[in-house]
Amino acid sequence: MNKVFIGSRTLTLNGHPSLKRLEDAGLKVLLGPPGKRPSEEEQLKILPECVAYLAGTERISEKVLESSKELKIISRNGVGIENIDLDAAKRLNIQVSITPGSNAQGVAELAISLMLVAGRSILPSSYSLKKGEWKRIKGFELAGRTLGVIGTGNIGKRVIKMALGMNMIVIGYDLYPEKDFNPSNNFQYKSLNNLLANSDVISLHCPPGEKAIIDESAVKKMKKGVIIINTARAGVVDDSAILNGLKVGTIDKYATDVYDKEPPKIDDLLSHERVICTPHIGAYTEESIDRAVEEAIDNILRVLELDDEN
Repeated sequence: MNKVFIGSRTLTLNGHPSLKRLEDAGLKVLLGPPGKRPSEEEQLKILPECVAYLAGTERISEKVLESSKELKIISRNGVGIENIDLDAAKRLNIQVSITPGSNAQGVAELAISLMLVAGRSILPSSYSLKKGEWKRIKGFELAGRTLGVIGTGNIGKRVIKMALGMNMIVIGYDLYPEKDFNPSNNFQYKSLNNLLANSDVISLHCPPGEKAIIDESAVKKMKKGVIIINTARAGVVDDSAILNGLKVGTIDKYATDVYDKEPPKIDDLLSHERVICTPHIGAYTEESIDRAVEEAIDNILRVLELDDEN
């Protein structure tokens, strides 16, 4: 019986009814360690006997791929593939698939939520009241403020539309702007420098590049008191630049859902009183998980030319 390995932490911890589709198609389902990324050692032990890998964000190395002689597909239940050695996968004729758009609504809603939490100082207000204090912190309304969205793919577009619905003015920046994307007169594509100089809030929705897009140079171009939201990837910002920006007041608040290592070490940045941090929950909604799992399984069955309808 052909086997499929499940490495996604969400699925190994909580399971999912849709995994039965794999069994119905004649596959044996092997689960990784519950709620943990499988290590290279665990991958090397299990994957050589598998034809498919439903993967999360765990590292998948060249060594692992070369040992997986039967592997036909790595199907991500998400969109990030920087954890996979793509050159090795291509050389070994192992298909790599993603589920574009499956998490877009969940991540976009979190980004908007973090803007509201930051703009109204909701967390410190709640903490102080629970300590018996009556300390009202003046916030600001998002309506009429300028939002800069860096990266206008599936998630970025949803953030833009939500922000426009709250009467924000939105500037977009993308290496490949879509000329036919024009949701409102209150939206325009501008240069990155223009976005940095004019945004009250900056929301990041771009993939990581060779260097951070938000570095010391970028921070120096920003308006004083800017709020930065990162639900993209840790590598799109330079942590030291963010921390320095917080110290001098250029950055009022920084909210992040993404980290180089998970769980992260609580360092000077994450422990800063004006930093809001969440444990990578952007796509962790019932709906996003359901969409991603269904599409990931569709991709496996398509590549293996199997049918789960019978």
